[in-house]
Amino acid sequence: MKIYRYPGKEEWAVIAGRGKRGVPEQVRSAVSSIISDVRRGGDGEVVRYEKILDGCSAGSVQDLKVTPDELEAAGTGLPEDLKAAIRTAAANIRKFHEAQKTREVIVETVPGVVCRQRSVPISNVGLYIPGGTAPLFSTVLMLAVPAGIAGCGRVVMCTPASRDGSVSPAILYSAKICGVSEIYKIGGAVAVAAMAYGTQTIPKVDKIFGPGNSYVTEAKQQVSQDCAIDMPAGPSEVLIIADDSACPEFVCADFLSQLEHGRDSQAILLTTSARLLEAVDSMLARQCAGLSRKGIIADSMQKSLAVLFGTEDDMVEFSNFYAPEHLIIATSDYGRTAEGIRNAGSVFLGNYSTESAGDYASGTNHTLPTGGWAVSCSGVSLSAFMKKITFQEITPDGLRRLGPVIKSMALAEGLDAHANAVEIRLKQLSI
Repeated sequence: MKIYRYPGKEEWAVIAGRGKRGVPEQVRSAVSSIISDVRRGGDGEVVRYEKILDGCSAGSVQDLKVTPDELEAAGTGLPEDLKAAIRTAAANIRKFHEAQKTREVIVETVPGVVCRQRSVPISNVGLYIPGGTAPLFSTVLMLAVPAGIAGCGRVVMCTPASRDGSVSPAILYSAKICGVSEIYKIGGAVAVAAMAYGTQTIPKVDKIFGPGNSYVTEAKQQVSQDCAIDMPAGPSEVLIIADDSACPEFVCADFLSQLEHGRDSQAILLTTSARLLEAVDSMLARQCAGLSRKGIIADSMQKSLAVLFGTEDDMVEFSNFYAPEHLIIATSDYGRTAEGIRNAGSVFLGNYSTESAGDYASGTNHTLPTGGWAVSCSGVSLSAFMKKITFQEITPDGLRRLGPVIKSMALAEGLDAHANAVEIRLKQLSI
C-alpha cells in the first residue's frame, strides 16, 4: 500500500489516480463489433457469440431462457440460512425503497393555472447481473425490488451461465422471490446489446441497470445514445476517513473487503492518526492471508493507498475531490464530519457501519456511481425506475391572467406562432 504524508493540494489529482483508466482500444473495438452484430443479426448473433465467448451449445435464444422448472427448483439446493438471509435482505431493501414513494405534486401557480407532477414507472427495464467469479445475487435484490415497487411493466434479466449451462441457484432464488421470471443466460456486451436493441426473442428495454466488467461498462456507454442506462460505472472503490478513535482492525477489514471485488478495485484510507496508519499497514498482510481472494486483493492493493493529513477538514475536502462510491466515516464525531460531505455514492457512519452492510442487507442500494461520477450522479433508488410527467390545466380566467406574460416572452424570442396561439384564444374569450 502506498502511503502519502501531508501532501499539498497540487498533488491530490495524482494521488487520486483519476483520469488514468481510459478504456483500452481493444475493449472499445470488440464491444462496438458485438453491438453492431447483435443489432443487425438478432437471435442468431446472440447464439453465435455465446458459443464463442462462453462455450455454450444452445441452438437458439429460446434455449438460453431460464425455464419455469429451473426457476422453481432454484432454492432446493441452497442452505436454509442463506435463503433466510436473502429474504431478510429483500425485506429491508423493500422497506427502504417503499419509503421513497412520492406524492403527486399539485400547485396552483396563479389563479386558474394548475400544474401537477406525477411519477410513473418505466415500462420495460433490463437488469444485468454479473455471474463470473462472484455471482452477485445481491444485485438481483438491489434492482428487482425497486423495479417491482415502481410497477415496471416488464422486467428482463440477463446473467451469464457457467460452462455447464447453469445459473447460480442464489441468483435464480433471488429473482424468484422478487417476481422476476424472464431470465436469459447471456452475459457481457452481448446481453447489453440484446436488451438495448431487442432481438426476435428478447424484448427491447427502455433502460438498463446493473454493474459489470469493463466490457459491460463500455457496452452500456455505447448503447446509451439509444437506450437509457442507470449511470456510468467503473471499478468498485471505497474511501475511509478515520481518526485516532477508529478501530484499526475494522478499518483494515473494510479496506480488504472492497479490494476483493476485482483486480481493478481501489481502497483509500485518509487519517489524521499516524498511529492508526501504522497499525492498519502492519495488519493488512495478516488479515489478507486468510482470505480466499487474496490473489485478486494483491493486484488491487497496488492501486490502493493511505494518506496522512493534518486536519479533518483536509480529509473531508480530499474526499469530496475524489467523490468515492463508498465512504466510511470512522471519526469521534462522525455526524459532524458527515455534514461536510458533498460527493459520495453511499456513506457509512461510525465504527460499526461496515460497507458490507450496504452491499447486502441494510436496505440502501449498492448500485452506485464510481470513477468520480458521484460529483453529479446518485446511486440507484426508486426514482431511477420512474419518470416524472408534468401536467398543466389552464382555465379561461387563468389564460386571461397569464396570456399577456406568455405573449410578451414569445414575441421577445421572435416566436410569433407561440404568441398567436395565446392571442387567438384571448380573442375568442373576449367575444
